[in-house]
Amino acid sequence: MFSVIILLAAGVTHVLAGLHQSHWDALNSSIGGRLQAGVPLARPCFALADTAGVADAAECAAVRQGWANSLFLVDQFGAYMNTQWGSCQATSQSCLINAANVSDTAPSNPPNVCHQGSVPPFYIDVQNESDVQKAFAFSKSTGVPLAVKNTGHDYKGRSSAPGSLALWTHNLQSLSYDPTFVPAGCSASHAKPGVTMGAGTIIDNVVAFAEANNITLVLGAETSVGPSGGWVMGGGHGALANTLGLGVDRVLQFKLVTPTGLYLTANECQNTDLFWALRGGGGGTFGVVLETTALASPKMTLQVAFAAFSRNNTNATRGFYDVVAENSVRWAEQGFGGYIEPFQALYVTPKLNSTEAAATMQPLFNYVSSLGDPGVQILSLELPSYGPFYETFIAQNGAPVGDNAVIASRLIPKNNFANATARSELVDALMQTLAHVTFDMTLIATTPFNVPDDGSTSVTEAWRTAIWHVVAEGGWAGTLPVDQEKATYAGISAAADFLRAITPDAAYQNEADVHEPNHEVSFWGTHYPRLLKIKKKYDPDNLLTCWQCVGYDPKSPRFSCYV
Repeated sequence: MFSVIILLAAGVTHVLAGLHQSHWDALNSSIGGRLQAGVPLARPCFALADTAGVADAAECAAVRQGWANSLFLVDQFGAYMNTQWGSCQATSQSCLINAANVSDTAPSNPPNVCHQGSVPPFYIDVQNESDVQKAFAFSKSTGVPLAVKNTGHDYKGRSSAPGSLALWTHNLQSLSYDPTFVPAGCSASHAKPGVTMGAGTIIDNVVAFAEANNITLVLGAETSVGPSGGWVMGGGHGALANTLGLGVDRVLQFKLVTPTGLYLTANECQNTDLFWALRGGGGGTFGVVLETTALASPKMTLQVAFAAFSRNNTNATRGFYDVVAENSVRWAEQGFGGYIEPFQALYVTPKLNSTEAAATMQPLFNYVSSLGDPGVQILSLELPSYGPFYETFIAQNGAPVGDNAVIASRLIPKNNFANATARSELVDALMQTLAHVTFDMTLIATTPFNVPDDGSTSVTEAWRTAIWHVVAEGGWAGTLPVDQEKATYAGISAAADFLRAITPDAAYQNEADVHEPNHEVSFWGTHYPRLLKIKKKYDPDNLLTCWQCVGYDPKSPRFSCYV
């Protein structure tokens, strides 16, 4: 018999503690005995805990070794790539080791206690639609809140919640390719090449699959992100988005379970309102997606440009930004997407040949060469497909994981590059923002600049006129007093204010300020009223909700750990 005795011993006094054992037994029986205890990742390292699980030296060693490895973390239910989302920040209750020195045993030694934090104390390892339907019925009848967790790549805490039942979709790993995929209910004239991905499939595996099938997909820049999960439902930018579109532009079909218990197919021929909402309205909101089919393009030759100088050569950053800003509209028109740090730029395009690419990037190369910096690197090369680009430049250079990360972002429109005065104002704002971040700032040139808005997606219209998506990042190690954590969030938000002051309200919801002002407009432009109407249609009881998602209530107890 499944038991909740460990959970009750943890001092959980809300709705979970009020449930009779028979409720949990019935749920567990209905899903074949697969109800699991959600245990914080570092639990094996602690002698003292108020969670399920036990101390285990071998498991602790594995946790310490994998703490900063996203491919390890993605396979652990109790792990979050940014660790504050497994903690309860409002009460400073966490279960963390020292990210700066994983061998340090002090944080896990008595009298320190491993706390449940915001890790859902129960979860279902989802295998099919019935699991999700049973969870929705259980939540509606008992009041237990639900959380949807896929990979744990989440900058806003949307996949965790204290005292919740989680639906873990990560192990839905199916992958298939159909060169003549016809969305269900459509005529044969709708046939397009499509890759169908289970909700939990990760980018690392999808890249290899695409290479094996000589096709190209738009994918994100983190190896363990799920391209069938929140990444795509929130928009889904990637290095090739400039010419191929965002992830949402390329979805052909979703299969999902709605909070009313319906197992539906959404595409351009049926449940079209839901299809539109899922293409940008955000994950964990309208239903639990079990699989996504995305448009596959032919294998394509790519031109890559890379330029870098010493990271500590901060005096060169202003001039670097000047050169990049002066040329960015032209580069966007030529199909370049990429990632720009204060000391380096990586660009890629499928539209030019090698001679054209090298020539257009010459202003960047000339500036970096002129620095006389011993760390200068300049590279212009042609690659036969996306796979080698990913392996060379993306897979080894993802965002740090295993620490607390705080970000704020802004979409920068073409108007901010219109003339020398506008560009100077933009670079001034970039330098002010950079001076106020504690980690780094990235200018992400992966907007769908050459893919017009045809009304088929619900992301903000601002994506289509944006040249950059700018991300400012800060954070902290371990657990801080609540006032210091609040100050970190406020500091990064204030850093983004320099860019907010010169741009319209527009940001990428998947990589945004936790306290994004005017978030309904920033994330969805004019689309929010329609999204809210669709939300109420498919989730009338608001069983699925998450922070700053469509229809959320910030006063809900499930958000009690936010600061």
